[in-house]
Amino acid sequence: MSKAISIRKRNTQSEQSFVAKLIALVAILIALQVSSRTSIADDAPNIVLIIADDMFADDFGFMGNPDVITPHIDRLAAKSARFVNGSVPTSVCSPSLATLLTGLYPHQSGLHFNHPPPGNTAFNQMTSVEEYERARSESFEIIRNLPTLPRILADELNYRSLQTGKFWEGKFSNAGFTEGMTIFKPVPGQEFGGNRTLKNKQLAAHGNGDWGLKIGRETMAPIETFLDDHPSSRKFIWYAPYLPHQPHDSPERFYDLYRKRDSVPEHRIPYYASITQFDETVGQLVEMIEARDLTEKTLFIFVIDNGWEASEERAKARPEEFEHTKTSKRSPFEPGLRTPVLFSWDGVTVAATHDQPVSSIDIVPTILSVLNLDGKHPQLPGINLWNAACGQSTLDADRVLFGEIYPGDAKTLGHPEDHIAYRWAKHRSMKLITVYEQDGSAPWGRYLTEDALYDLETDPDETTNVIDIPAYREQAAFLRTQLDEWWDGTTSELLFSPSPSSSVEK
Repeated sequence: MSKAISIRKRNTQSEQSFVAKLIALVAILIALQVSSRTSIADDAPNIVLIIADDMFADDFGFMGNPDVITPHIDRLAAKSARFVNGSVPTSVCSPSLATLLTGLYPHQSGLHFNHPPPGNTAFNQMTSVEEYERARSESFEIIRNLPTLPRILADELNYRSLQTGKFWEGKFSNAGFTEGMTIFKPVPGQEFGGNRTLKNKQLAAHGNGDWGLKIGRETMAPIETFLDDHPSSRKFIWYAPYLPHQPHDSPERFYDLYRKRDSVPEHRIPYYASITQFDETVGQLVEMIEARDLTEKTLFIFVIDNGWEASEERAKARPEEFEHTKTSKRSPFEPGLRTPVLFSWDGVTVAATHDQPVSSIDIVPTILSVLNLDGKHPQLPGINLWNAACGQSTLDADRVLFGEIYPGDAKTLGHPEDHIAYRWAKHRSMKLITVYEQDGSAPWGRYLTEDALYDLETDPDETTNVIDIPAYREQAAFLRTQLDEWWDGTTSELLFSPSPSSSVEK
C-alpha cells in the first residue's frame, strides 16, 4: 500500500510540476502576445491617404507631363515607391472612394453608385429636406455594417482618424472615422459643391461631402487642429479635397502660370490651374507633418479616385457641365481608370518605379499588412504591395486586373448584378470589356454596344476592336475566362445581402 501511495505521490508531484510548467508557458506566450501587440502599436505609422479628385493619370511632372506644374507631388513621388501602372476598379468617385474605405470591389460592398434610390433627379424633385435625408440615409446602413479601414484602425490599434473632403456616406462617423468635416448638412453660401437645391428651393446636402469640401479650397486648418489635438495618438488622415474637380475656379495666380505657355491649349488651362492648386495643398499637408517631426513616423499614400481628361469639343459645347472626354470619367476606358499609386515612409519604403500592374483595391490590404492586421481580414481581394514598396520583392507582371462600371443612380440597394453595365479585365497589353443591357436598353452610357478587345500597346486610345480577329481569339478567350472566374469568386464573398440570383447575364 505504501508503494502505491508513493507512486501516487510521485504522479501527483509530476502532474503539479507539469501544470506549473504549463501555466508558466502560457504566461510567457501571453506576455509575448502582449509584447507583440505593443510592439506593433509602438511601430505603427501615422497614415496620410491623399486622393486626387477627377484627374488624368499622366498629368504630373513625375509621370512625364512637361506642361503641368506639380512640384510638391513630384517631390513626394521622388522619395516614394511609385506604381505607375495602376488602375481603379471603377471610374466614378463614390464607388471608387468606397473601395479605398473597404478594400472591396463595388459589387462586394454593395456601394456601386453615386446616388442611391430613387436617384439624383428624383432627389432634386423632393419637397422637403426631411424627405430627402430620410431617403438618402437608407444607403448609409451599408457602410455602417462594413469593416472599413478607419473602423479597423480604431478597433485594433486605437487610431484617431480624420475625414476631410469627398465622402459620400453621410456623416463621417458612418465609416468609422473618429473625427471629420462631413456631417450631411447643407453649407450656406458654398458655390463649388456640396449642396443641392430641392424643388421648393430648400438647400440640402448633396451627398458628396458638404462641409468637408472646404478642405483645400478654403482651409487646411482642420488637419492642423487634428494633428495638434492628438500629439501622442497614431493618426489616419483621409485627405480627399474637391480638387482638381470642377468647378475649375482656382485663384488667378494659378491661371497665370499657364497663360504664357504656348504648349498648353486654352481648354486645359482651367483644369491645369486646379491641378497646381491641388498640388500646393499637398505641399501644405506634407509641411504640417514635417513641422511636427512626424515624417519618419508617417506613411504617405497617393492615388486618384478616377480619371478626368479635358475635352476641347465638349468644353465649347457645355463649358459649365461636361468638359471631360467621353473616354475618361464614368467610362470603361483607360483615361477613366488609370492612376499612379505612391507609398512613401522615410527610412522604410524604397524610392523606385514599378511597372507591374496594381489596383487601388490593393491599398487597404497593404496598409493592414504594414500593421500586421492582414491575417484578420483574409477575404480582401487585393494584393499586398508592401514588400515591393520596401524593395524586398518584385510584383507579378502577368497579373490580371479587373473592374466594373455602373450607372450613377441605383434603382435598388443590395443588387449590383441588376445594375452592371460593363466589366473589364486587363492582362499585359490586352484589355477585354464586356457589355450588359439593362431592361432591354442599350448599355448605360453607350460607351460600347458590344464586347470589345483592345491591344493597348498598338492602340492605346482603344479605337480598334480586335475581338473578331482570329489572331486575337486566344487572348479574348483567356480574358473572358479570367473575368468570369473573378466575378464568380468575388461574388461568393459578398458582404451585403445580395439578391437570390447574383449572376451576370447578357
